[in-house]
Amino acid sequence: MKKNALVEKSYEVAKERYQALGVNVDEALEKLKKVSISIHCWQADDVTGFEKLDNLGGGGIQATGNYPGKARNIDELRKDIEKVLTLIAGDHRLNLHEIYGDFGGKAVDRDQVEPEHFASWMQWAKETGLKLDFNSTSFGHPKSGDLTLANPDKGIRNFWIEHTKRCRAVSEAMGKFQNDPCIMNLWVHDGMKDLTVNRLMYREILEKSLDEIFATKYDNMKDCMESKLFGIALESYTVGSHDFYLGYGAKNNKIVTLDTGHFHLTESVADKISSMLLFIPEIMLHVSRPIRWDSDHVTILNDDTTELAKEIVRANALDRVHIGLDYFDASINRIGAYVIGIRATQKAFLQALLEPTATLKAYEANGQYFERLALLEEAKSLPWNAVWDYFCLQNNIAVGEDYITEIQQYEKDVTSKRN
Repeated sequence: MKKNALVEKSYEVAKERYQALGVNVDEALEKLKKVSISIHCWQADDVTGFEKLDNLGGGGIQATGNYPGKARNIDELRKDIEKVLTLIAGDHRLNLHEIYGDFGGKAVDRDQVEPEHFASWMQWAKETGLKLDFNSTSFGHPKSGDLTLANPDKGIRNFWIEHTKRCRAVSEAMGKFQNDPCIMNLWVHDGMKDLTVNRLMYREILEKSLDEIFATKYDNMKDCMESKLFGIALESYTVGSHDFYLGYGAKNNKIVTLDTGHFHLTESVADKISSMLLFIPEIMLHVSRPIRWDSDHVTILNDDTTELAKEIVRANALDRVHIGLDYFDASINRIGAYVIGIRATQKAFLQALLEPTATLKAYEANGQYFERLALLEEAKSLPWNAVWDYFCLQNNIAVGEDYITEIQQYEKDVTSKRN
């Protein structure tokens, strides 16, 4: 039996199995196709960007590995993204950091960035069928140091305030151009390596900087703020902690970003969803995979990712939670890293959408906790993978492991020829 016919046959069996539990598989597939993932541009080139400045590195961020073939310029990065899009289903977004501007080979400092530096990105995204999201970039700059927006030095602080203001203006231009709000993420690495005494002062400074940045109101962009547990060489104290941004977001009606690598390894990010939705308008996710620390490993289909997706679906919050990826593994084929992570995230949401949630909630409401636990366990072995293969087939993309050979061929034809 040919593979496609086998996939279709397996799907029909799986569909009947789910229908017996009251799950509408066709409806689940329609919802999955609408789950838009904001794909991070920085996996393609190891968070290098296209500035012509003296990049000093640092700032709590690091890509590890030296696998050959990384994108060296805008054209190569776009070509790689276009290849990725042929291997995933659905309509997605591209998340840009400010350092990826089209600067025309000129040195444009970060407090001078303009929407024009992203005009070619907007046009390319439109032609490619993508929407754009954006990030300010506080790391890897001569003025980064340990403190940016929380810096007591007014000159340095004002530089980063101006940078972030301009990034918001870029985001507004993107949102207006694409007729869809551009979500701009603000993450600063600010912190200290060792014991910190005046913690309150730096957080007061950061709050005032944010107030100044957000003073201008826009209609075509949305602000979100990302916390972190610690950064490299900033292990003891992070100014922009989860508590800080959660408080600021609730007070000022701002989106808060949850990066799954920015918390203690035993802390459940999924559990935060239902609490935060009560007090802030929306949530932004950066889905990553920490191994012992915020190491930004490629997202895989593990319990953390699956539980995150299930919590969102159970809360009926797909319209209030934005899903983005944030990892940068330079030790393996970068196109492969993209596809593994995106497909893993989609698989997690498919499992969530196929869960017999109505029955589980009914058991819970009736105090039938044995039945709840039993069905949760049995649901783990339901034939969701047959539904996934059909989803790929239905959307004319590689089914199962077939994408491996396509990426190998792309490496042979394209990335292996980059010096």
